[in-house]
Amino acid sequence: MLNNDLRMSGKAGEHDRRDGLAPGNRFLGRVVACSGSRATIAAVAVEGGTDLTELWSVGRLISISVGRNRVVALVYQMNTGTHAWGEGEDNNFKIETELLGEVRVDEDGREEFSTGISRYPYLGAIAHRIRAADLMRIYDAGEGTTAVIGKLTQDESIDAAIHIPSMLSKHFAVVGSTGVGKSTAVSLLLHKAIVADPKLRVLILDPHNEFAAAFPKHAVTIDTDTLDLPFWLMRLEEFAEVVFRGRPPVPEELDMLRDIMPDAKRAFRGSDNSLVRRTTEKSSITADTPVPYRMADLLALIDERIGRLEGRAEKPALRSLKMRLIAAINDPRYHFMFSNNTISDTITDTIAQIFRIPGDSRPICTFQLAGIPSEVVNSVASVLCRMAFEVALWSDGAIHMLVVCEEAHRYIPSDPSLGFVPTRQAIARIAKEGRKYGVSLGIITQRPGELDQTILSQCSTLFAMRLANDRDQEIIRSAIPNSSISTTSFISSIGNGEAIAFGEAISVPMRMRFSRVDENLLPKAASANSKHSEEDPDTVDLRKIVTRMRAVTVSPDISNFQQSFGASTAGSDEADDADEVLEAKPYAPPPPASLSPASAPLESYRRELLPQTPRLDPTAPPSVDPRLDALRREMRREEPIFPRPAPPTDQPAITRREPGSSLRESILKKPLSSHYNKD
Repeated sequence: MLNNDLRMSGKAGEHDRRDGLAPGNRFLGRVVACSGSRATIAAVAVEGGTDLTELWSVGRLISISVGRNRVVALVYQMNTGTHAWGEGEDNNFKIETELLGEVRVDEDGREEFSTGISRYPYLGAIAHRIRAADLMRIYDAGEGTTAVIGKLTQDESIDAAIHIPSMLSKHFAVVGSTGVGKSTAVSLLLHKAIVADPKLRVLILDPHNEFAAAFPKHAVTIDTDTLDLPFWLMRLEEFAEVVFRGRPPVPEELDMLRDIMPDAKRAFRGSDNSLVRRTTEKSSITADTPVPYRMADLLALIDERIGRLEGRAEKPALRSLKMRLIAAINDPRYHFMFSNNTISDTITDTIAQIFRIPGDSRPICTFQLAGIPSEVVNSVASVLCRMAFEVALWSDGAIHMLVVCEEAHRYIPSDPSLGFVPTRQAIARIAKEGRKYGVSLGIITQRPGELDQTILSQCSTLFAMRLANDRDQEIIRSAIPNSSISTTSFISSIGNGEAIAFGEAISVPMRMRFSRVDENLLPKAASANSKHSEEDPDTVDLRKIVTRMRAVTVSPDISNFQQSFGASTAGSDEADDADEVLEAKPYAPPPPASLSPASAPLESYRRELLPQTPRLDPTAPPSVDPRLDALRREMRREEPIFPRPAPPTDQPAITRREPGSSLRESILKKPLSSHYNKD
């Protein structure tokens, strides 16, 4: 609990005061040097005793008396003048400190901590052990929505508290090496956040499938077996990442996909209900519009373009694009994208499931990415981050969204040439604009040096756990306030579960230890919950392992699609190779299966919505305007009877081809003089 009464009382800390020269006092030493941000304190260990030196340690706070005020300083270095220790004799040593602020005493006796220093220590000023009441004032997060997340390392009787709204509104980051307790710290922070903000909805991008165990009563888990993420929710670049399996797309095929996708969406729009039609009529449909469409329509449009006489140069690219699409549809790993449930307009159900609207007392969604193919993880992450921003944006403040990115350096690496551009843009948009619309970002990484520094700089609250890499430590030093830069000098040696917290949610950078989490609420991978095997490498059946490796999950049921699509495309490739097909046969696929039995099936789309080449009937008479036909008959009656004049004789004769011979042979048989004017 926070002692606000100590902060308000004029008698605060009176019980901590001691006579500066009395035995057992808080006297530590005197100031012998001082600058604008640092001070040096000299002390003496009498007769080699360590009673006084035990009170000094790196990372502890002390206070320096300056009149009625007390300047707070952080110890970051200690040494003896001779770099030796004498047993049984006095030992002089010096302590280097960094000035953090001061506890001011007002005229009415009210004491309050401030990060500014109104009066600096003078030479000879006495340095004391800091009072417990002063520690409470320093780390008091203020009145309002605060949460206790642990204890101070210096004094475990004092709570370490943070201001939850400040942490969420301006984003936060948890960094640390593997095994220091990042996941446990994040689960603790999220438990505190959902209690403090009932409107908060949390989406965790979980690449290790470990956060589901941390929220058994407050979270739902979505994996490839329970996920229906329609492919039509993806924008063009995201869908191309799936089609081209994470490789750079072929420009020609990407341009064709950009041209054909709007036509497929219009085809589905013609058969959809009036609600979708009204909402999409306000703007034109593009390849990025989240409107449902059928893959059968997309493939039929590709076949139609292949069957045209014109555009022979683009046909190889069209065939290649068609094969890529069919391969993606038939891949059982993409079942969550191309299943029957993703054909109809299910965007409302998808948003409700992923973003917990309504929450039903489970405001957290742990999205397990381990089972998703690696080549499409970036596309899925891009869709989720983009939708999280848009849901909060268009809810007009009714929904507060928090997106937690575990292993964030995968999605937003420091090298601009790496990573997936749409994912980087979606996360960057949340980091830069999210706080205006109630969208927060939580970054978790073990390599802050490999993270995009622009996005990391947007995280105003940082929990830095143990980091061994020099580059990672330098990143933290650049983010911490200048007045507390020495705090990071021992970041490589703090213990597990400890962190140096600083930023908007904490008044002063503090070294703290996170509270212990119950054993049943610890994050753990899904494999950790499985039963222990009694077999060992000498007795395990290797053939069974290989069989499981080769086993394929249940593939999507596309038999209806294959039958209907096969009927429309039979013989199109052979006819195109012979250049004898004028156009592809129009295709009208059957209506897709709906999600619920109660919903009526969708009617088939209108054929005129598909772009088609007009079919000409040679037996039908030409359509002629009656007025034009009457004018022609009138002109025939007035035409003169005499024949047309013969062409002038000075014009060269026209070479005519003889029957049964080619034009080249006819020209070669005639004399050369007959082909030009002799005059």
